[in-house]
Amino acid sequence: MVRLKTEDDIKLMRVSGKILARTLRELSVAAKAGVTLASLDKLARKMITEAGGEPTFLGYTPEGAGTPYPAALCASVNETIVHGIPGKYVLKDGDLLSIDLGVTYKGRITDAATTVAIGDVSPEAHSLLLATKRSLDAAIKECEPGKTIGDIGFAIEAIAKKAKLHVIRGLTGHGVGFKLHEDPSVYNYGTRGEGMKLVPGLVLAIEPMFSIGSPYAVVRRDDSFVTKDKSLAAHFEHTIAITETGHELLTTI
Repeated sequence: MVRLKTEDDIKLMRVSGKILARTLRELSVAAKAGVTLASLDKLARKMITEAGGEPTFLGYTPEGAGTPYPAALCASVNETIVHGIPGKYVLKDGDLLSIDLGVTYKGRITDAATTVAIGDVSPEAHSLLLATKRSLDAAIKECEPGKTIGDIGFAIEAIAKKAKLHVIRGLTGHGVGFKLHEDPSVYNYGTRGEGMKLVPGLVLAIEPMFSIGSPYAVVRRDDSFVTKDKSLAAHFEHTIAITETGHELLTTI
């Protein structure tokens, strides 16, 4: 069931989004060779709570997961697409790090992610990162009343095809606001004009995930998702509210 948001809901989500964006910016700067993923998680918890928010992921149990999530952020390195648990791993030159974060403020939730290059990365890693980010930008341009979920997916997939990359199958964007994951699902592929129409009050977390190799994901024992062939992956995400005249980006980084 799709639940539209009122202006009062979106006001709270603006605050949540600002906390999230500020935290993601700091995490992106802090993510360097020699830094542990656990230290990034510690920084995220500190920044979110000091700003009056709550780390949404901490203690959350996604559908199909065996246990509650033990951290404030997802830190996914190289072939890990999403849901990487931040532990003792030390970042090294050449890594790609995807940082995914949710923030709750007075019961309203936003969700966003970015992928950062650690030091000097390979040309193919750099191209993957840029194309995935570009696909999110293209998807956001489709966010206006009267457009459809299919328009969003089409825009994302078109960038992947042009860059000769692969959309990860089985992982999608989603509605967000009252819960972390709400209807509708937002696929990273689609056909123009098909699917649910976008209407004012709809809030979406759009999150393209691309890989250099296989489009298929495998679930590890810790509930993280990795590319089937261990090829590099990248992930970008924003929370966007559909308005009467277009859209509002709630998680500007």
